[in-house]
Amino acid sequence: NDDGVVSGGPMYYLERGLADTRLKRIAKPMGVFYALAMVLGCLGIGNMFQSNQAFEQFLVITGGESSAFADFGWLFGIFLAVGLGLVIVGGLKGIARVTSKLVPVMAVVYILFALAIIIMNFDRVPWAIGAIFSEAFSPNAVAGGTIGVMVLGFKRAVFSNEAGIGSAAIAHSAVRTNEPVTEGFVGLLEPFIDTVVICTMTALVILTTVYDPKLANSGVQGIELTSQAFESTISWSVLPLSVIAILFAFSTIISWSYYGLKGWTYVFGDSKTSENTFKSIFCLFVVLGCTIQLDAVLDFSDAMVFVVALPNV
Repeated sequence: NDDGVVSGGPMYYLERGLADTRLKRIAKPMGVFYALAMVLGCLGIGNMFQSNQAFEQFLVITGGESSAFADFGWLFGIFLAVGLGLVIVGGLKGIARVTSKLVPVMAVVYILFALAIIIMNFDRVPWAIGAIFSEAFSPNAVAGGTIGVMVLGFKRAVFSNEAGIGSAAIAHSAVRTNEPVTEGFVGLLEPFIDTVVICTMTALVILTTVYDPKLANSGVQGIELTSQAFESTISWSVLPLSVIAILFAFSTIISWSYYGLKGWTYVFGDSKTSENTFKSIFCLFVVLGCTIQLDAVLDFSDAMVFVVALPNV
């Protein structure tokens, strides 16, 4: 681009890769389709879902359903949107500066808390690991709809590591490096830390605390379930972990704003007016995500993830 920033991602490699084949007629339309899908997708998985869960976690530390803020999701959303706006106005450098400081610290603290709970409930770990495999492959699981459970697992896995939707290529394409191979290794390491390490530890925390009467069959879901699992073993952990969860959501929103922006500028151009239009829309959806129910957000996000993944896969 004119400012020296490299733009890349599936919309570009679909267009240019298909241009040299017999499918060259659909090369540009495929790029545009993916870009538009990314714009819509970023509003779900990377925006409303994150702001919704951030608000839910905020309610946990302010009194739950009886919190004075329970009916003021829009107000929390405004504060979140203002903070987001201040970061993304700085462009790619501003995004990198904030996320590079937030994410490593949050990840380390979260892992330490999770590890502490797993150690404190270590006698239940063998059962938890066994339950994961026995429940997944038991006859009851087959009769109960293995395919349905797998589909749900795939959906949530995409929420965790974005596998298959091509979003990582948008971020990695902007990196300046003399060794592209090293950037590839970084790309491989990301889902390992996020999904294999952090998500597995979270699952073990929840499973080893599931016998707590407050959690068993309680119907809680999402970030609230994780929060209660931590709190059941370390009562004072709810505050620091809530802050970490909110910051994780905030950093995710920041990253996805960049993905969506690149899809937007691919279609509508990279003028300042075009960029500011997208940023304004994106910030508005942050507020919207704090005011609607989780199920509605998940339905929209799941649909958008499928639309984004379709042209890339």
